[in-house]
Amino acid sequence: MLTSLLSSNLTTKLGLLVSILGVSANVWGQSTKLCAVYPHLKDSYWLSVNYGMVDEARKQQVTLRVFESGSYDNIEKQQEQLIACREWGADAILLGSVSPTAYQHDLQQLTYDIPVFAVVNYLELDSDNQPILKSTIGVDWHGMGFLSGQFLAQQAEKQPQPIKVALLPGPKSSGGTKPVLQGFYDAIQHQDVEIIATYWGDNDKELQRNLIQKLLEKYDEIDYIYGSAVAIEAAISELRGKQYSDIGLIATYLSHGVYRGLVRNKVEFAPTDHMVRQGRASIRQAISYLNDGSIDHSIPISIQGLTPHKLSSFQQEESLSPSEYRPTFFSTP
Repeated sequence: MLTSLLSSNLTTKLGLLVSILGVSANVWGQSTKLCAVYPHLKDSYWLSVNYGMVDEARKQQVTLRVFESGSYDNIEKQQEQLIACREWGADAILLGSVSPTAYQHDLQQLTYDIPVFAVVNYLELDSDNQPILKSTIGVDWHGMGFLSGQFLAQQAEKQPQPIKVALLPGPKSSGGTKPVLQGFYDAIQHQDVEIIATYWGDNDKELQRNLIQKLLEKYDEIDYIYGSAVAIEAAISELRGKQYSDIGLIATYLSHGVYRGLVRNKVEFAPTDHMVRQGRASIRQAISYLNDGSIDHSIPISIQGLTPHKLSSFQQEESLSPSEYRPTFFSTP
């Protein structure tokens, strides 16, 4: 009886100390275990999210385990990774879903009662699974598409003839692709813009390079290429090699290669949703929820449009991982 009482008091005091100090640990002093699952690490967008998560996890003294699914097509692989998170004993799961509807009816079957936080890509869940999702960290990708489309619309206003645009938006199943394109179309609907081609494809560098080559071989007149960061990075290389200096490039999101393109005046526009900041915010939100059930919104997430002439106010460290950073799949305090 006395032993039980002492144990109970110790547990209560330790839990109170954890709450007061903001230390992320369970009542036995073990580090909180967070499990992150990304759709892929094929471009530096998710690499930058990874950096933000890992750096913040170290600051908050929590354990972070990371999986990447390899492609937006790998739903089954990502499902297996969610099960792996559960079996590892994760206290919370940070999920960058391969598709918004991938877990609409079965998220709880995979994660049980582990709280889930959607990162970057939103989740559509039915009423039975919705309670598992505690928060969504990220921006509305419609806004990303609208902002980049708005830039193109402004360029179209300056031209006496319709401008011809080729789209390389990335994988069809990607969580952000459809809202990006919808935002893009909403922005250009009243402008004289002709979409001459749309080439879908996974965010693989070689595949996107092949699509760019196919595009340049088939079409003689192209004013703009509008596409994913991987596509635009490939386009920078291909256009340089073939001396297509009159084709403008607009990215749907930022990467290290796209940023270098902006600096060198090779890319005309790219929006950033501050990927490093999103990684940090996801860690903080998971910790605050596990500590007291609240959601920490102290790190704001917003969209910023970038052009070669608007880089002076850009805080690179909020969006892009350091150039020497490599993917980290396990981090302990």
